Amino acid sequence: MTNGQKTKLSYANVKSKSLRTTIPTGIVQQLGLTTDDMLLWKLDKKNDEWCIIVKPIKNENKED
Repeated sequence: MTNGQKTKLSYANVKSKSLRTTIPTGIVQQLGLTTDDMLLWKLDKKNDEWCIIVKPIKNENKED
């Protein structure tokens, strides 16, 4: 496992408790992400440590 990259969280909007962050460029490139793609988030606990599994879902309805 690598050391990873840090990103800062901010509120999604003033009326929400949801948070947002920026996906680092290296991860965007590695996963081939583009605007309107989606991410499926899963949370798992292994050996008293939380793990987040993120699966990219490509937007197949994009107009080129």
